[in-house]
Amino acid sequence: MFWTEYPRDVLQVAGPDALTYLQSQLSQELRPLPVGDSAWTFVLQPAGKVDVLLRVWRTADDTFVVDTDAGFGEVLMARLNRFKIRVKADIVVLPWSCIAVRGEGASEVTGLPSWGGGVDLLGESPVAPDGAEHGDAAQLLAARIDAGWPQMGIEIEPGDTIPAETGVIPVAVSFTKGCYPGQELVERMDSRGAAAPRLLQVVSVPAGTAPGEPYVLRGEQVGTVTSVSGERALAYVKRSALAAS
Repeated sequence: MFWTEYPRDVLQVAGPDALTYLQSQLSQELRPLPVGDSAWTFVLQPAGKVDVLLRVWRTADDTFVVDTDAGFGEVLMARLNRFKIRVKADIVVLPWSCIAVRGEGASEVTGLPSWGGGVDLLGESPVAPDGAEHGDAAQLLAARIDAGWPQMGIEIEPGDTIPAETGVIPVAVSFTKGCYPGQELVERMDSRGAAAPRLLQVVSVPAGTAPGEPYVLRGEQVGTVTSVSGERALAYVKRSALAAS
């Protein structure tokens, strides 16, 4: 088990209308979320493209903390404010930090469940758990690749990526909640059983492969590498190549 700094941008949404407003904007069902629990979710553009992949954490009945990859807090703030008309809820930046705990035993640490079976410690001054080794960004990258988890700005480009490409719909989308911006595309693809033209995959690559290089399978370029750790990588792969494999 190791821990390392996990750069995140953090906002708080609080007020009498916080729940109803977020419920109307996020792809996740929030109404049954108990205080203290969290869930992954998208905020989408009306056309269905991803603006931000984020986590929402209910800290009180009418208070939610939302966090996303570092550098995308402003995008998230702008998106949440875009439709906030006559809504009694304030959105503010929290100067918090995050520690990622990954590896064997990480799930037993008290914190927010995260990708790869790990836990994130999010707060003003989170403290690393006893007994965990201090890791680094390279270890966190390797863990993220093994988990097949997309990162904003790398696997997810705001306004360009669709949810079905990312592989995280099962944990970030509710198909039983009410309407939210971008729902039509998500629901239509699901109801028709339609796969995206490309899908994020964990793949093996030659040593020395760099992000942005082609992903080649059986001598044919079938995708693009996005993140690399040694000979493991994430790549967006053509649907046709996956069907043939």
